[in-house]
This record gives sequence, C-alpha cells and structure tokens, in this order.
Amino acid sequence: MSRRCDLTNKKANNAFAVSHSHRRTKRLQQANLQDKRVWWPTGKRWVKLRLSTKAIKTLEKKGIEAMAREAGIDLSKY
Repeated sequence: MSRRCDLTNKKANNAFAVSHSHRRTKRLQQANLQDKRVWWPTGKRWVKLRLSTKAIKTLEKKGIEAMAREAGIDLSKY
C-alpha cells in the first residue's frame, strides 16, 4: 500500500535535514495519514479509507460523496 491519501493524493515531500553546522542531508516529509472508517450514507455502510488529516477536516465540511466525486473514486470498492 502506498503512502498516499485516498481522497487528496497527498504524498511525501523531498526536503533537507539541516544540522547545526548547516550541513544538509536529504530526507522525506511524510504526509500525516490516518486509517479512518467513514460512514457512507448512500451505501449504508462504513468505508475504510487512508486519509490525511487535512482531508479529514475537509470531509467533515463537504461530505464523503462530494470528495469522492472530486477525487474520481468509486466508494463501493473500499
């Protein structure tokens, strides 16, 4: 399973770890992903998704139907 948000496709970002002497080494900034069960009212069941915390906040505002439509995913496969 890839480390990617199911609804927003957020993924890791390339960055530098900077030491006190300002030496820079490459590192990854991972997205804050959470496994979350979300109630899908149309399907009348729970759907388990891997979501970023930003997507969880947006999900509470927009709803699962609208976000899935924007992402182009079929919730019946989850």
